[in-house]
Amino acid sequence: MLLTNDKIQQIYFGAYSFTEEDGYLRAYQYTQAQMDYFKAASDDFWYPRTMASNSKTLEFNTAATKVSFDYKIVWVGSQDSFELMIDGVISRIVYVKDIEEEGTLSFDLPAGEKSVVIYLPADAAVLIRNVDINDSYTVPVKKEKVLWLGDSITQGYGPLRSAQTYVSVANRLLGYDILNLGIGGYVYDKNSIVPMEGYEPDKIIVALGTNQYGDKTMDAVEDYYKALTGIYGDTPILCITPLWRGDNPEGVPTLTKYCENIRKVAEKYKNVKIVDGFKLVPHLPEYFLDLLHPNCLGCEVYGRNLVEEIRRLGF
Repeated sequence: MLLTNDKIQQIYFGAYSFTEEDGYLRAYQYTQAQMDYFKAASDDFWYPRTMASNSKTLEFNTAATKVSFDYKIVWVGSQDSFELMIDGVISRIVYVKDIEEEGTLSFDLPAGEKSVVIYLPADAAVLIRNVDINDSYTVPVKKEKVLWLGDSITQGYGPLRSAQTYVSVANRLLGYDILNLGIGGYVYDKNSIVPMEGYEPDKIIVALGTNQYGDKTMDAVEDYYKALTGIYGDTPILCITPLWRGDNPEGVPTLTKYCENIRKVAEKYKNVKIVDGFKLVPHLPEYFLDLLHPNCLGCEVYGRNLVEEIRRLGF
């Protein structure tokens, strides 16, 4: 069954909007106003990452034995992966470094009814078309709509595998309908918080701060939460304070103090719950790619610990 682009959108999760380019479907997680802001602020770094495929998936339930699609990679930040998951188990990994910029990916599927998830690269911008599933399928029902805000760790840099970002790990247990606005290098910036027409999240998760812990004031954090609650009102918000980082040992006391100050800002709002990021990933190099971004092991631990905190807090 060859799917039209309209049909593809029904099984495509993680997108705010779509356009078509030469028959390919291109998905966006940001509004045009947000992208225009990022382009003006950082045309060579932040802006390309607004179009990355982070937390974007094709998902369906089927008895099909094969699925394929055409892809076109138009930007690459790091060489992560396309990944196939069958009934919650990763069954195949295709690394961006091992394929051409444009081509077709085909996956054989086991017999019988099953859930299928195809993770698109977290740190690359990928267009797709001609999704072909050789049997009927149904679209899975997701739980709450969750707006996830963060920096490179939330976007998915570190594990170098799209299905192994901490957001992907956590969401395999949570089943959220995610819109991931994580962007490499990002900070608390009120200017990026604007109304997203037609989109009303049930929850919001914020994981920011590691890129600006040297700030002398908390004005940026104060302004950010003021803007966020100004738009989304009493929508439940989860604030994850920055993780431990070992790339600058001398700066850890400053980072620790900054985390405490983020907590003081966040706890002013009754709808904000707080998770201590220092408790989510062990403070050991084995859990990090570069002593800053968690690797596969670090993201697995981060995601699972985060889920435990979300359940403990009743978020």
